[in-house]
Amino acid sequence: MHALSRIPLAALALAMAGLLRADPVDVVVADQMAKRHITGLSLAVIQGGAVVKAQGYGLADAASQMPVTPNTLFLAGSVSKPVTAMGALALVDSGKLSLDADINDTLKSWHVPENEFTGKEKVTLRRLLSHSAGTTVHGFPGYEKGAPIPTLAQVLDGLPPANTEPIRVDAVPGSLWRYSGGGYVIVQQAVIDATGEQFPTFMRRRVLAPLGMAASTFEQPLPEDRRALAATGYLPGGRPVPGRWHVYPEMAPAGLWTTPSDLARLAIALQETLAGRATPVITQATARAMLSVQKGKYGLGLGLSGNGTSRRFGHDGRDEGFDTTLVAYCETGQGAIVMINANENSHAVSKIVEAIADAYGWPDYPHRKPPQPIADREPAVTAQLRDMFEQAKSGAFDRSLYTKELADLIAPQLAPGGGARTTLVSYGALKSVDLMGRSEERGRRHYDYRFTYERETVHVHCDFNESGKISGLFFESE
Repeated sequence: MHALSRIPLAALALAMAGLLRADPVDVVVADQMAKRHITGLSLAVIQGGAVVKAQGYGLADAASQMPVTPNTLFLAGSVSKPVTAMGALALVDSGKLSLDADINDTLKSWHVPENEFTGKEKVTLRRLLSHSAGTTVHGFPGYEKGAPIPTLAQVLDGLPPANTEPIRVDAVPGSLWRYSGGGYVIVQQAVIDATGEQFPTFMRRRVLAPLGMAASTFEQPLPEDRRALAATGYLPGGRPVPGRWHVYPEMAPAGLWTTPSDLARLAIALQETLAGRATPVITQATARAMLSVQKGKYGLGLGLSGNGTSRRFGHDGRDEGFDTTLVAYCETGQGAIVMINANENSHAVSKIVEAIADAYGWPDYPHRKPPQPIADREPAVTAQLRDMFEQAKSGAFDRSLYTKELADLIAPQLAPGGGARTTLVSYGALKSVDLMGRSEERGRRHYDYRFTYERETVHVHCDFNESGKISGLFFESE
């Protein structure tokens, strides 16, 4: 007798009804986590100006099998910036900071070094918050637990043990938009000098506590009494970050520990303030400035997109082993925050946000469309790339095909246990290779391919220099 015939019809009907009622967001989350090997994920959905879904999936820590819950703490990466911006703007509202004065008028313990660029225009808080101050240093890798941690002054001046360059002005302030985490370190110092408080203390008193973000903290390192709630970060290939996570003395641009539900509280407060309903941190006029384009497509601490009722604000973030996406509508009371304990380059989080947009009726939310292959007029190049990637699974590669610098970088990745070799093996059999794009400039050729494996679809980019050597090569999941 077939096994199905032994299942009571009533039970079968209930099971089928459960499948039919499966949350479409949960289905996409499960699919993407399985395909992309994401250890843990937490999300919050905003609808009608309130959190209507807060859920954890997978594991916060694989070794202990600790599950993700809505209360699990994740590092927010650059989503720290809009939270920092709200704190700095609260000081503008109270008269302790100025948006448009020279930031050196506020700074006491350190000053932006003057040079030919600052002689033409000044570094201001508005420009720092909108990435238009001409400051350097894109982002921060953080520090392994147990490693020496630099002071803020050492980070600002790039002095040991800081692992980033000095934060300086190398373009006329206000002349261009260029992402600069370094600018937010200057904001961190300005907040400290304006208030006389430690940065985490001020942010808790003026932003986190008033908004009910009780789980969140800018404290670095994470205090011992909070570590049991913190997720472990994971690197590509599933390796845990040594020490579980990095430490970020660059708190303002990268150091927030939080949950999706807490970030949703901030987004809702901004929506409410913009609509004219009083909230405890900033005024309506300041919220309008925060969500007005300052330079490029950026406001004060937030990226901006859409028009009319589809106008949105948001930010992405990455710390070692952690990724975060925040997106919310200015007028409709909708939004979502997704946090994962992985560094994931295949747009899995984007697909989850798209599923949320579909399920909750977001107006005019853009969906990413995969590119289509183009005609391949250089099959020999394609065959060479195919052979290289197939051989890499066994650790083999021909150094003569690469520049010396690139070969030296690739060699350890293809050694036994190397990250690239392990990842390629995990993809399974290679099924097809398609050329997606080609360009050429000054004798240098650039190729983009789609490698379709048994268990993964991968974007491969390859650069050839004027001598025909491979000078650049990377791959990431689509």
